[in-house]
Amino acid sequence: MTEEAGKKPARVIVVDDQTVVREGIVMLLGLLPGIEVVGAAGDGEEAVRLVAELAPDVVLMDLRMPRCDGVEATRRIRAEHPGTQVVVLTTFADDDSLFPALKAGARGYLTKDAGGEEIVRAVESVLSGHAGLSPSVQRRLLERLSQPEPPSAPEEAPDGLTARETEVLVLIAEGFTNQEIARKLCVSTATVKTHINNLFAKTGLKDRAQAVRYAYAKGLARPPAG
Repeated sequence: MTEEAGKKPARVIVVDDQTVVREGIVMLLGLLPGIEVVGAAGDGEEAVRLVAELAPDVVLMDLRMPRCDGVEATRRIRAEHPGTQVVVLTTFADDDSLFPALKAGARGYLTKDAGGEEIVRAVESVLSGHAGLSPSVQRRLLERLSQPEPPSAPEEAPDGLTARETEVLVLIAEGFTNQEIARKLCVSTATVKTHINNLFAKTGLKDRAQAVRYAYAKGLARPPAG
């Protein structure tokens, strides 16, 4: 038996909120050598749960999904299950999709026009410790790196707020309830309440109305037009 023939297939979970697309990807992967689909999920929250349960080698991750999007799911998977790699498989290759996904820990990024061989190469690349990027994404990264960096604004949040506390504050200012914030960030309502209590303590705020005014005053959110 050759080394290639004896190699274990990569265990993969497919994540996509569109049932037809998800089932089509699963069917395609089932025909490819070197890949075993062990699960499929319809959103990021389900993906995080399946990764904890099945410990796959790779997650093929869609980005724009309800309840918990692909970027937040990628961040959680990489933080909680570092043995699982993430390859984004999405319709979108714009900067607002690409760079947050890579910063969240995705090692691969493909668009949905990728063929089966390209998906297999990306999976093999990330499992070998390399990046699994489509040619168009590689070009976009090179273009971005060749551009001069704009002057950066101070990254320190006001009053010592953490990045997550600031994120919660912004969502409060945008009108989201605690339950909606919890779903959006893929955390429990109790965790959201803890963040709110902490940011209130740091800023001296008393209620959500004050928090909204504070976010506007600090330039963290914009008042609605009109």
